[in-house]
Amino acid sequence: MSGQATDPPARTSELRPLARLAGPIVLSQVGSHLMVAVDTAMIGHASSTALTASGIASVWLTGTSMLAYGVLHGMDPIVTQAHGAGDDERAHLALRRGVVVALLVGVLLALVWGVTGPALRVLGGQDPEIAAMAHRYALAQLPTVPFGMLFIALRQYLTGRGVLRPMVWAAVWGNLFNAAANGLLIYGGLGIPALGLTGAGIATGLTRLVMFLLVLGHAHGHPLMPDRWWPRTRRAFEAGPLWQLIRIGVPVGVQMGLEVWAFGLSTLMAGWLGVTAGAAHMVALNLASLSFMVPLGVSMAATTRVGNLLGAGEPARAQRAAWTAMATGATCMAVSGLTFLLARTTIPRIYSSDPEVLAAAAAILPIAAAFQVVDGIQVTGAGVLRGMGNTRPAALFNLLGYWILGLPLGWWLAFEGGHGLAGVWWGLALGLLVVAVCLVAWIRRRGPARGSALAPAA
Repeated sequence: MSGQATDPPARTSELRPLARLAGPIVLSQVGSHLMVAVDTAMIGHASSTALTASGIASVWLTGTSMLAYGVLHGMDPIVTQAHGAGDDERAHLALRRGVVVALLVGVLLALVWGVTGPALRVLGGQDPEIAAMAHRYALAQLPTVPFGMLFIALRQYLTGRGVLRPMVWAAVWGNLFNAAANGLLIYGGLGIPALGLTGAGIATGLTRLVMFLLVLGHAHGHPLMPDRWWPRTRRAFEAGPLWQLIRIGVPVGVQMGLEVWAFGLSTLMAGWLGVTAGAAHMVALNLASLSFMVPLGVSMAATTRVGNLLGAGEPARAQRAAWTAMATGATCMAVSGLTFLLARTTIPRIYSSDPEVLAAAAAILPIAAAFQVVDGIQVTGAGVLRGMGNTRPAALFNLLGYWILGLPLGWWLAFEGGHGLAGVWWGLALGLLVVAVCLVAWIRRRGPARGSALAPAA
């Protein structure tokens, strides 16, 4: 089969299957982040203090949840390669084992979220009032943590098998529910008092539950969805396969955690610069995160496509799919960068009406524009490695790019070099550049063309 990949017509054949996968995934990812953008905008119009508190809370909540969610990405190469090989039973078992891991990790995540306020005071040196608001925001979401973990397990399984419609529908209906719940709980109405930031937390938690139920409902009855996705058999609890999933997933969690915590620490640094800088940073970060959803969707499509092709025994086509995905991610982000540059004074108005916040956000959006292309390359490159099941290099590259080089430079520029918030963002730009260059070099030398499908653990 791999010989077919060298035929001339196959040289351009990877764009179409990648686009078929990426389109729905991008829609669902943009839809998911649109919820965050709506939360931020509605909180920001309530008060700048609440906006800053939500940003500080997100440092802890997003950073810890990415570590947890990343572990479930250990399902990716198992499911995608099993699907490519036509092994339904192995794919079904991967889902059931993913559910086991999701519930175990979810308990740990809930415990960690329960100490949000104290953690922010100790680690971030935040104002006690801001930390207390962030703590209440986290506690409001605590009961729905297990449903968030189960949603990720279902998403990774369905995406790995190319079943994408449930995620799109969940994103559409989830956004409608989230906007309505935010409006009611943040500002009050129908006999419910205005709860502000705590109301936003309750709305986010309820949306998490609704998203899980929507995805489960839409996937029910699909030919590739097992009738019994819940782990009811001993095979779902076998130590060897569970360890394989965790061994693959933990480096992904570390990689994602290092990246998220890098941006999280940048948020803390922005908070140290004052409320205006913190709010402006949140505006720019939300815009950058929204644009990031497009290459993130391409990255997930790359994981599926590369894994499917490796499972089918076509490593040459898998390598071609890798380059196609990375070029697509870079192109999409070039458009985002141009948009940030040209509309830097207008799009921040979505999030705030404070003139000082708007001016500060407009000043750093050109820096965000500068690193869009390399951000697209690095996220799609990480997706390629997940499809291969070789997840450690991306974690090491993130450690080097963000924590050894980017963040120290950003801190020095901001607090010693006198560049303020702009210095923080230039440090992030350096980190992203280093990670992207390392991933391109690694995939060129040791990419899917030299990789092989995972050996089944069971």
